[in-house]
Amino acid sequence: MSDLPVLTTERLILRVPQLSDLDDWAAMMADEETARYIGGVMPRSMVWRGIMCMIGAWHEVGYAMFTARDRVTGEFIGRMGPWSPDGWPGLEVGWAIKRSAWRQGYGSEASAACMDFAVDVLGWTDIIHTIDPANEGSKGVARHLGSRYLEQSRLPAPHDHQPVEKWGQTAAEWRARRRSAG
Repeated sequence: MSDLPVLTTERLILRVPQLSDLDDWAAMMADEETARYIGGVMPRSMVWRGIMCMIGAWHEVGYAMFTARDRVTGEFIGRMGPWSPDGWPGLEVGWAIKRSAWRQGYGSEASAACMDFAVDVLGWTDIIHTIDPANEGSKGVARHLGSRYLEQSRLPAPHDHQPVEKWGQTAAEWRARRRSAG
């Protein structure tokens, strides 16, 4: 993929991850509270593999998570975006926000831009979010996006040890919501 996308929102820039993001991603994934519902605390070496996986996915399939940064300060906010590795229960827009940026609307703001990207650029007709049943914060983001609980599901190995809730909506529902909000 020669032209890598950059999305902008009122407060954020979302761009394809770079190796220079490693320190920020590693700090987020070292925080037990932040990592609790997204695979658990990871050593830096595993985070490196994760970033390389995202970079590779961008080049091979044309989508993966973005790195989100504050438009003014450049501060790292989190990672979010379209994601659907082999065996995933659907085409997902997911999010992970560092703890110091929680409850400030970043998840909803960035994920809305990612929903637009998934529908308008990637042409997805259905979008899901896989959420740990105990993760009330992510359920709030999903509700804010207009998604609803669909069913219990499981992620592929090695994350198949615990059920997840599958939330989502159709592209038509997303477009209708965006028209009525805009």
